[in-house]
Amino acid sequence: MQQATTKKTGYFGEYGGQFVPETLIPALEALTQAYHELEQDQEFHAELDQALQHFVGRATPLSYAPRLSEHYGLKIYLKREDLCHTGAHKINNAIGQALLAKKMGKTKIIAETGAGQHGVATATACAKYGLECIVYMGEEDVKRQRLNVERMQLMGAEVRPVTSGTRTLKDATSEAIRHWVTHVEECFYIIGSVVGPHPYPLMTRNFHRVIGLETRAQLFEMEGRTPDALVACVGGGSNAAGFFHPFIDDKDVEMFGVEAAGHGIESKKTAATLSKGKPGVLHGSLSYLLQDDHGQVDLAHSISAGLDYPGVGPEHSYWKDQGRVQYLAATDQEAMRALETCAALEGIIPALETAHAFAWLDKQQTIQDGRLVVINCSGRGDKDMEMITSYRTASRGL
Repeated sequence: MQQATTKKTGYFGEYGGQFVPETLIPALEALTQAYHELEQDQEFHAELDQALQHFVGRATPLSYAPRLSEHYGLKIYLKREDLCHTGAHKINNAIGQALLAKKMGKTKIIAETGAGQHGVATATACAKYGLECIVYMGEEDVKRQRLNVERMQLMGAEVRPVTSGTRTLKDATSEAIRHWVTHVEECFYIIGSVVGPHPYPLMTRNFHRVIGLETRAQLFEMEGRTPDALVACVGGGSNAAGFFHPFIDDKDVEMFGVEAAGHGIESKKTAATLSKGKPGVLHGSLSYLLQDDHGQVDLAHSISAGLDYPGVGPEHSYWKDQGRVQYLAATDQEAMRALETCAALEGIIPALETAHAFAWLDKQQTIQDGRLVVINCSGRGDKDMEMITSYRTASRGL
């Protein structure tokens, strides 16, 4: 299969586009032009590479997981994005877009966040480069991720709680877009996932391709070959897109994206967009999304704030339709069980988002014993300890 190509600019197959108010079109055109110019700018890439190496801490390790491997009968490696500065993959994109904003002469940054990791990464990048920062965050997520709110504020960001709708990531994104529409000349919007209008899905994926490119090089050095399977969690889908993309043309590499089933795919509390949704428009692009019987965007639910989103990136929608990536879903309970297993066997507490990828190990049925599997450990669980403790206490009936 060939890399995802576009029938027209800004599309992956039939997905993507720019479904935004006319007032944003000039800003998106300027952003697209600036991004494509900087793609060819060796000075920009040198500055980005320097920041990724000396500030973010790249290359992140590819760690063999011996006890998980023995437990599941597979040869399991973990791509350790949890060891990035700030604790997750989000910093790759935040640094890239912050540098782009500076090159465009922008001084004010807005962002949205769910789990808080993109907010923390954006606040970090803004502090490093001397940019003003406003982060929109659902009121429910402010409660769930209090530690990350404190981190953002410590680095000088203004965190604006969103009280509309479900008070989670979808509503934070909507508010950030409203702000952008009314301050388009002065503000640069750093979107945290492979969602939104073109060029954001393409741009964000490309800033995260470093994950997959490093994985490929490290595997060839350690094993002399490509993996049999790649596994990553999928909400909006940025970590998975960057991880999968360098392997898309490797037909012998299976890829699995794990969404949040919440209380179950068929329940009213789920975020399994690719498993249950259908094509529609949300936040500026056409992709799969959860909808009710009247075509309205449905409520999403996940124990993980970062996967609590009713949409998904358009490139993932394309990969689903092409059959290149297999998408499945893990419930809150399955993700928690996987998190506990990883912590007990490897001494690694993954983020609740990442735990959904680890849940694949209990669900997979197609990978033969002894096969080489790489799981993208996209974030660490420090931020989730209150939620983890609360869930475990409740499950014990205490």
